[in-house]
Amino acid sequence: MATAAYRILTGPTRADQGAATDVVFFGFVGVVALLGMRLGAELVVDLVLACTLLGFVTALSLARLIAGGKR
Repeated sequence: MATAAYRILTGPTRADQGAATDVVFFGFVGVVALLGMRLGAELVVDLVLACTLLGFVTALSLARLIAGGKR
């Protein structure tokens, strides 16, 4: 996640920065999932599922934005 955070700050293009943001986001979701499993919290599963869906939709939106709205 540290190298992806570096890429967010110094990425040569918006696409690089967007991809690095996705990596950091999904890394954070993974850490939350592991913490939830370690603590035995059942609510974390729902939170991770919702965040993963949100991240996927965000990645699709970013890809469309970079492509200029073309399909």
